[in-house]
Amino acid sequence: MKRLFTAVLILAVIAAGAAYVWRKDLGLTGPGQQVAGQGRGTGGSGGGGRRGAMRAGEGPVSVLAEPARVADVPVILEAVGTAQALNTVTVRSQVDGRLLELAFREGQDVKKGDLLARIDPTIYQAQYDQAVAKKAQDEANLANARLDLERYVNLAKTNYGSKQQADTQRAAVAQLEAQVKSDQGAIDNAKAYLDYTTITAPIDGRIGIRLIDHGNLVRAADTTGIVTITQIQPIALVFALPQQNLRAVNTAIQRGPLVVEALESDNQTVLDTGKLEVVDNQVDQTTGTVKLKASFPNGSLQLWPGSFVNVRLTVDVMQGMTVVPTASVQRGPNGAFVYAVEDDKAVLKSVTVSRQTETVAVVTAGISPGERVITTGFARLTDGDRVRVAEAAPTPETPPAAAAGGPRPESATNGPPRERRRRSEGQTSSTAPATSPPAGAGEAQAVASDGAQPRGDGQRRGRQQEGRHDTRPASP
Repeated sequence: MKRLFTAVLILAVIAAGAAYVWRKDLGLTGPGQQVAGQGRGTGGSGGGGRRGAMRAGEGPVSVLAEPARVADVPVILEAVGTAQALNTVTVRSQVDGRLLELAFREGQDVKKGDLLARIDPTIYQAQYDQAVAKKAQDEANLANARLDLERYVNLAKTNYGSKQQADTQRAAVAQLEAQVKSDQGAIDNAKAYLDYTTITAPIDGRIGIRLIDHGNLVRAADTTGIVTITQIQPIALVFALPQQNLRAVNTAIQRGPLVVEALESDNQTVLDTGKLEVVDNQVDQTTGTVKLKASFPNGSLQLWPGSFVNVRLTVDVMQGMTVVPTASVQRGPNGAFVYAVEDDKAVLKSVTVSRQTETVAVVTAGISPGERVITTGFARLTDGDRVRVAEAAPTPETPPAAAAGGPRPESATNGPPRERRRRSEGQTSSTAPATSPPAGAGEAQAVASDGAQPRGDGQRRGRQQEGRHDTRPASP
């Protein structure tokens, strides 16, 4: 029993010594303590001391910077609009009858006056013929009445006839003349109904999908119609802007026509360019917006009725303004600020931003043209930090030698670095003369042989210690 206790005690002492040595190699002097150099800083403790120690070890902060410049900045108002046909007509029948023919093709472009459909004209042709015949009958009666009137007037002059009979005949002639005019009106009415049986395009535009097939009975009271024609060249675009922008728009209209751009959903692709036509005469009180209407030539048919598009309206151009990249402007409790590069240090400067877009910000105070402002690396940056302005990463290109068919780089031909080292060591050992090594060469040869072992314990320990030395800051 005593021997067992002694053996356990010896093993415990050995384990404690091994643990102490292992912790010492890792740079830990006691439980819960941090690695040397990452704890308390000089004259303080906490996050600020650790952050300062880490920065002191890391060196200048790598950033990207661009100079402030002078440029003309357009004042742009953006909105979402709806494309609308300049004119839309639902073609309906004005008479009742059977639809004999549809003379159009769905999706066809038509001109004003082109034939679209024909309705059975039999009844209306008969009514027209009756009106024409009735007029001819009344015209014959009128001619006879005029002859009688002439006779009665001559007899009344010679007292062979009464004046009353002549006056009566004169009234009959006037009645027949009025009847002839009425007959002409009936003819025009019948002719109109007859013409309604032939339906033509009222405007230039594009035919939609037909709403009825030929052979059906159509009526003038039907609200469905036969087909719809939309005029899409030119085309209109209706959008709304907040009422706060109304003054700027009205002021710009006084200077001349305003350019309006229709954009794709990516806000980059310009579909068409037009001009502002109408500003609505009142503000919508429910939304606080005012409607505007612009017209576009739509030559390539990029705009289609009913589609939603992004609208960009240019109302002014700010001349000679100081601009910086939008990414350089930061926001804080005291407002907007930027980091300027002065003597390889980051200097915080408060700025006044009057207008900002996706790419540039217009600065009216706080920065001067030519000063470099930092655009990246803000997470590790404070006022007064030393910085290093890095160059933008170049676009990867094909190496000239590879492009010309010349020799490839060594890394692409001779394999990985470890394999090349093995090859070189093998060639050296095979070609070296069998002579006695000089003094001190045995130790170097032993080190080289240890390094050549692919998975030796010594190599693994060396890598671990090397990694620890690389990550552990130097002790003071």
